[in-house]
Amino acid sequence: MSHRPLPRRLLAACLLLLLLHAAPLLAREAGPIHQLRVYEIFDGTRQAFHDRFRDHAARIMARHGFHIVSIWESRAEDGTPRFVYLLQWPDEATMRTRWAAFMADEEWSRIKRETGREHGRFVGGIEEHVLLPTDYSPQAAFRRD
Repeated sequence: MSHRPLPRRLLAACLLLLLLHAAPLLAREAGPIHQLRVYEIFDGTRQAFHDRFRDHAARIMARHGFHIVSIWESRAEDGTPRFVYLLQWPDEATMRTRWAAFMADEEWSRIKRETGREHGRFVGGIEEHVLLPTDYSPQAAFRRD
């Protein structure tokens, strides 16, 4: 019986399937990633922003699988208040999927509309930083999902 080599396309398809199957395992092995978000907020709506985030956004985010590590407030050099928070994710794909679900959440959309009508604009600019650990990062202190 002679052995015929596999066609290249079949070999490539098998390799692709193997990589797609292994990707979640490799992501889990790499450990969690973090996302730092910095919002420019306004003194006039600062307390209403905090109330909305505490009472609604954080709760809805939790429902969508967000893990908020910590929340801070700071001020820019010009004195403008900043709202800063750190999220932890198992991987970047999960982060993007869960953000899409949160942004499409009907309850969140309704709350944003209602609070915006009542208080005006809450947020100016938003900075997002996806933080990937270095190979020498002390990850043992981070919670794993």
